[in-house]
Amino acid sequence: MALLQIAEPGQSAAPHQHKLAVGIDLGTTNSLVATVKSGEAVTLPDEQGGHILPSVVRYLSCGRKEVGAKAREAASEDPFNTIVSVKRLMGRGVEDVRSLGSEAPYHFIAGENGMPFIETVVGNKSPVQVSADILSVLLNRAEDSLGGELTGAVITVPAYFDEAQRQATKDAATLANIKVLRLLNEPTAAAVAYGLDQGGEGVIAVYDLGGGTFDISILRLNKGVFEVLATGGDSALGGDDFDLALAHWLADQAGIGADIDTALARYLTEKARDVKEALTDSDAVVADLNFARHSSSVAVTREQFDALVEKLVSRTLRACKRTLKDSGVDAGEVQDVVMVGGSTRVPLVRAKVSEFFGREPHIDIDPDRVVAIGASIQADVLAGNKPDSDMLLLDVIPLSLGLETMGGLAEKVIHRNTSIPVGRAQEFTTYQDGQTAMAIHVVQGEREMVEDCRSLARFVLRGIPPMAAGAAKIRVTFQVDADGLLNVSAKELSTGTESSIQVKPSYGLSDGQIATMLQESYSTAQEDLDKRRLREQQVEADRLLVALEQAIEADGDALLNDEERAMLQSEMAQLLKLRNGADADAIEKGIVVLSNESDFFASRRMDHGIQKALQGHTIDEIEEKK
Repeated sequence: MALLQIAEPGQSAAPHQHKLAVGIDLGTTNSLVATVKSGEAVTLPDEQGGHILPSVVRYLSCGRKEVGAKAREAASEDPFNTIVSVKRLMGRGVEDVRSLGSEAPYHFIAGENGMPFIETVVGNKSPVQVSADILSVLLNRAEDSLGGELTGAVITVPAYFDEAQRQATKDAATLANIKVLRLLNEPTAAAVAYGLDQGGEGVIAVYDLGGGTFDISILRLNKGVFEVLATGGDSALGGDDFDLALAHWLADQAGIGADIDTALARYLTEKARDVKEALTDSDAVVADLNFARHSSSVAVTREQFDALVEKLVSRTLRACKRTLKDSGVDAGEVQDVVMVGGSTRVPLVRAKVSEFFGREPHIDIDPDRVVAIGASIQADVLAGNKPDSDMLLLDVIPLSLGLETMGGLAEKVIHRNTSIPVGRAQEFTTYQDGQTAMAIHVVQGEREMVEDCRSLARFVLRGIPPMAAGAAKIRVTFQVDADGLLNVSAKELSTGTESSIQVKPSYGLSDGQIATMLQESYSTAQEDLDKRRLREQQVEADRLLVALEQAIEADGDALLNDEERAMLQSEMAQLLKLRNGADADAIEKGIVVLSNESDFFASRRMDHGIQKALQGHTIDEIEEKK
């Protein structure tokens, strides 16, 4: 240990100038806060010495609130005012959260822009506000432990969180008065913890099964660079689902009817969680069920529990298989498997993951703490406490980002699994003569048609100089920052006219929607390509028909005789008929035919335009202007 440090003035910060930064794992079931002390990343305890904070908030009629273990103990007796697993509600719409049914037995009402609010005795609370209450407790714990005000925090999120869910997390931090240094994907945080501790290089799989979400990330670690090759998972699968399956089974075994109220459902879920945790170390557990006038004991074996959750575990392995395919890596190339999340303590999970990857997974660091520890290491770097650090994190975006073009086509600008932060620009043009504005529709997804993707935002670029169709140049730029948040701008290049928007959706994707979007992109790939080609040909036909109609209206009387006009109108009618059909090849041929048949008219218009421009001028005048 160094007892004395000597440095030139201004070259090194004094010890008291060490910036206080923390990593926060804002989990579905539990949350933690960690920091780097004397070069070691540690989680911070509360006054009672507990490191894990249950992610539960209870609102009391007196205006007070309870956060943590005390709130969780009241979940069954006061279910409507005790909010659990709020992370599952972050960034979602009212209909999404209502579809959770008994998993989220609250009274929801819709706020502005579809944001769900939960009715409580102290008023309506949004998931963002509930999360902010959890973060506030962690902030106070950190400042009390470290004895000062924080510079900022790195907060972790599931890799599969979309823009709405990430923005909701940042909003919660803002409400809690926390400066967010960065949002960090949970699997990447785990890779930071393991990669730096072990100095590993090569391909690593991070299997993250928490209380409410599952993530699988394939990373390549090489000389301090953490590159996420691909991510996958399920934003609505976790230990809560294990508890729910076991709770239903306990109710059946105890002879409890289907008419279960909210309080009883909470009680059974709590019992199921206790049994699940006990089965980690025991082969059999007896669940004592005592409520109202009912009393019974139900024996549960690990074998019975495994049978109940096997399908859920298999869902995680299917996601692993898809993500390996996306990354271009075979399971045999994975050198290490890192286990993250409390649900990875389930013996069946560890056995199945070991079998799938053909190697024993790493469980060196407490799976409940590894994410917070990794986040704290990154926070220490971002706060400037390690200026010589060469750590580089390259997260990726989970779904492609693009915009709508004519015909309802989705033009991808940034493809999924692109490392972030990233910026991409693409040039587009106008569709009609004299067009002075362009509507920009930002979408997310893998399908070829906008109707099959998710709408993120819309804005309008105005002030485009009136020009012929196709003459204007509009550059649209997509920028995704290190937190995975998107900004889109559009600029008309000749005038510099610009408009932009920060994509901040009010709610996120529904349960399983991200995974479904990916699956559909594979299963409908050829169908989508055929549909895209058809729409492209239809758009081109429309463009040609509109241009000819405008030309005939402007110059038809002067440049066409009756026979020529009739011929062109007949060919146009034929192309219109083909355009309304479903044969892309036939439309393409019809476009070629009409283009060839109308060439003479285009030539006459050009000659006519030149003659009109020269009328009244001499050759000498024209030469002088040169």
